[in-house]
Amino acid sequence: MKKAARGILLMNLGSPDSASVKDVRSYLNEFLMDERVIDKPFLSRFLLVKGIITPFRAPKSAEAYRLIWTKKGSPLIELTRQLQRALREHVEAPIEIAMRYGSPSVRGALEALQKEDVEEVLAVPLYPHYAMSSYETAVEHAKKFYALGDYSFRLQFAEPYYRRPEYIHALSGSIKPYLTKEFDSLLFSYHGIPERHVHKTDPSKQHCLKASDCCDAAAPAHAFCYRHQCIVTAKLTAKKLGLSSDKFSFSFQSRLGRDEWLKPYTAVRFEEMPSEGIKKLLIVCPSFASDCLETLEEIAMRGKESFLHAGGEEFTFIPCLNTQTLWVKALADWINAFEKEPEKMLTCR
Repeated sequence: MKKAARGILLMNLGSPDSASVKDVRSYLNEFLMDERVIDKPFLSRFLLVKGIITPFRAPKSAEAYRLIWTKKGSPLIELTRQLQRALREHVEAPIEIAMRYGSPSVRGALEALQKEDVEEVLAVPLYPHYAMSSYETAVEHAKKFYALGDYSFRLQFAEPYYRRPEYIHALSGSIKPYLTKEFDSLLFSYHGIPERHVHKTDPSKQHCLKASDCCDAAAPAHAFCYRHQCIVTAKLTAKKLGLSSDKFSFSFQSRLGRDEWLKPYTAVRFEEMPSEGIKKLLIVCPSFASDCLETLEEIAMRGKESFLHAGGEEFTFIPCLNTQTLWVKALADWINAFEKEPEKMLTCR
């Protein structure tokens, strides 16, 4: 039997197996012990995660997960499965999904693709932007398990898609219906990362966060700079939507610990905006391909409460791309194009 030319591996972040404290604790331990998430020496990381963070955070996180848990389980897992099913209607190549943390696992997905007898697998990390704690760790995790197995196929990785026209078109399309109502500002809220991560991924160590306009000055570092890529996504999307610079802004959420993280902080902006005259807020979270705890609970629930408590009047959360038609089409077009011109999926340019 002739081998199928290519298979597809969709990679997302992951989720606990349930909203119980036990499962959330296990998930947090795996997530936070990742050296690309908390980039400290192993012993320091072990003591910090196992001795301080997880014991106190697990019960609170479990309570938060219970607020968004569905009959089918984790929203992120279910939405990723739905995306897989939607893509199968447009793509002939076999498609498997895997999570960086938890299940379904990368090993299981690679073994399933091996049974399809494909010649090559394109892994697509569902992260628009490059960060060591998201895109990079997903890639390295997949590489590790690929190296441990005796697979007959080649494994390649699609690069971050933060500026691809099809992605900007899909993101803009998801926002556009909400612009028909009166609003004061659109906030692009991205997942935060420590500033030191930006310094670490700067190959030159001389550009990122060295000047106030570093993200505007052309530099090779931008290929790995999370902050720059987030700003590019916001500006390109706003331009496509016809928004002036005074009608949108960006911020970073989900800060952990006392270190300096990328600013401005979303939580702080929620408290400040009403006093600045921003009473009717639209908010979108482009760094997440699928709705999850960080969007459904942190933003749509706690964020809304904080904004309204500070004097805001209307808070409208715009869902992630999930399985929206334009997003499914964009992914399907990329995958199908990869069959003919592989290099086009291996770059975001």
